[in-house]
Amino acid sequence: MRYLIAPILGILFLYSCNSSMNDMDEPKYTNDLINETSPYLLQHAHNPVDWKAWNEETLELAKTDNKLMIISIGYAACHWCHVMEKESFEDSLVASVMNDNFINVKVDREERPDVDQIYISAVELMTGRAGWPLNVITLPDGRPIWGGTYFRKEDWIKSIEKIQELYEEEPQNLIDYADRLEEGIKSIDLLTFNSGDVDFSSYDTTMLVESWSKNFDYRFGGTNRAPKFMMPVNYQYLLRNAMASGDKELLDYVLLTLDKIAYGGVYDHIGGGFARYSTDDRWHVPHFEKMLYDNAQLVSLYSDAYSITKKPLYKEVVFETLEFVKKELTDESGAFYSSLDADSENEQGELEEGTYYIYTIEELESLLADDFELFKAYYNINSFGKWENDQYVLIRTKSDETIMADFNLTTEALQKKKNNWRSVLSEYRDKRPRPRLDDKSLTSWNGLMLKGYLDAYRVFQKEEYLEVALKNAQFILDEQLQESGALLHSYKDGTSAINGYLEDYASVMEAFISLYEITLDEQWLEKSLQLKDYVFEKFWDEEKAMFYFTSEDDPKLVTRNFEYRDNVIPASNSIMAKNLFKLSHYYDLPEVGKAAKQMLKNVLPELEQYPGSFSNWLDLLSNYQNDYYEVVVMGENALKVIGEINSEYIPNKLLAGSMRSSDSYLLEGRFVEGETLIYVCVNNTCKLPMRETSAALKAIRRY
Repeated sequence: MRYLIAPILGILFLYSCNSSMNDMDEPKYTNDLINETSPYLLQHAHNPVDWKAWNEETLELAKTDNKLMIISIGYAACHWCHVMEKESFEDSLVASVMNDNFINVKVDREERPDVDQIYISAVELMTGRAGWPLNVITLPDGRPIWGGTYFRKEDWIKSIEKIQELYEEEPQNLIDYADRLEEGIKSIDLLTFNSGDVDFSSYDTTMLVESWSKNFDYRFGGTNRAPKFMMPVNYQYLLRNAMASGDKELLDYVLLTLDKIAYGGVYDHIGGGFARYSTDDRWHVPHFEKMLYDNAQLVSLYSDAYSITKKPLYKEVVFETLEFVKKELTDESGAFYSSLDADSENEQGELEEGTYYIYTIEELESLLADDFELFKAYYNINSFGKWENDQYVLIRTKSDETIMADFNLTTEALQKKKNNWRSVLSEYRDKRPRPRLDDKSLTSWNGLMLKGYLDAYRVFQKEEYLEVALKNAQFILDEQLQESGALLHSYKDGTSAINGYLEDYASVMEAFISLYEITLDEQWLEKSLQLKDYVFEKFWDEEKAMFYFTSEDDPKLVTRNFEYRDNVIPASNSIMAKNLFKLSHYYDLPEVGKAAKQMLKNVLPELEQYPGSFSNWLDLLSNYQNDYYEVVVMGENALKVIGEINSEYIPNKLLAGSMRSSDSYLLEGRFVEGETLIYVCVNNTCKLPMRETSAALKAIRRY
């Protein structure tokens, strides 16, 4: 479809982006964004541009005044968003052009992923690529006619003046173009109802992984290109596939990737936690913003990898990352914040990317004294670790074992030194201006982080992690779940807002199911079932057998889309399909199981071409390719047994149980007073009940 939609202006667009902006002591300008709660929108509240928020009043104003809209989309941790703000949106000349001719709308893409989804699709069609900042010009009715990402000030002024001139002199040409572009946006979702018969149990994924592997980087891990995104959902599936198939080469590749990410500068070796992605092919220099969703999923991934390998590095990464989340991204209510900015002030008081995280040799020598030579070897304070302006981003290339051998150190001695380095450097950098915090809480991302804590608890049995998870789950129930059964998407300063999207329901349901599998508290499973009913009522499309991203109660945008391709976060439809698969087992709901199966069938044609964009769907497919176990534990010691089973890597199972008698579908008639019994079942066929966890584990053929 792209060849039908040529860009109006031939301008080169920069692709990605990241974050920051200057605070003003006595603002000269104030616009409507001052009434918003989003940190990103509030950052623009004192621009001379007459920004308005995305809402019905703004959209109606554009129609009433018959003005084109400039819709500018970004997020609080976006570096290039703030560069463009400083260069253009804080400039009075630019503001004059924008205010005279346009209705100017600022959108936080994290608050309004539905709006972002429409307009990023439009820019991809117009230019072949897209990212943030995302800047789009639309007709008064909101249909896009032109757009791009970052623009320099002069290019921006010329571009928007040209579009306004076209609107005044040749409006019909723009209307015709909007018609074609609208059709292009609607055609992006290639989904159709797949009525064919598919035998999932014999579906061959070998060729898919072989095709996928052509893009693997066997030197540094990840894909053989830059920039590199972590893509945890890809490695979750590849890890499972490698274990199920006994493919040592694939397993080695996944573990190499996890090692290199943990060694790289994308991991914060001093404060814990991961940046969003690497700008180079060796995971060295990140865009320094830290997003909740990356850290949540990577905690889950490294926890699973540890359960297989028992590698101390993976345990260290999980513990340090959750300590970072606890310190930097957790509200006293139990909610998790969204992100930390990439930029902070340098010595000149100017915003600069990465300033908080980097060091010069002189700083390190002064701070570490006699330990500098060891630190230098450990973190490559050399040409390999050098970034720019004689500054260094810490990166490892050697294991602890190699370093200990090279420097004749014991494990205890090296660990003591590492702890000291972190303490000294952390105290030093905390004296620097800190990156800004985006302290809004998004329900979908909270669901991911909740599951991250649960996966860490499942593997490491650290009570603190379960306590944090329970507090967050209660926050979601108390603040985000409405009496109607609807979830709200955003929370800040005691206020919940924005009708939830499919991603909110999907991630919360998945986390609640996991919470049940750890605590055996049936309220969490029942809440997931209730959310399932609500989602079918408000989001389900019977014709395509897939869930829309937005509720039927939401105002219609240019089109109502399906999110089904996995990306840095799994697609909301793929998470939902996995939830339905599990709920069908828990409650004996064949129609729900049938829906999950149909959703998977629908994506198979595209999955075969682009397996890397469907890894969470492939994980669901694996449930049909191997025996899928219903493991039920009944009796006084059920939680202890559940904990023992949970610590093992068994992705092809669900857990149920109770300490007392229950009439639930999987539990009814299985409680025996004075006994703790383990039932291992496949397709309603169960082995004799067992008393020993080891016997049950032997009865399960993984994965």
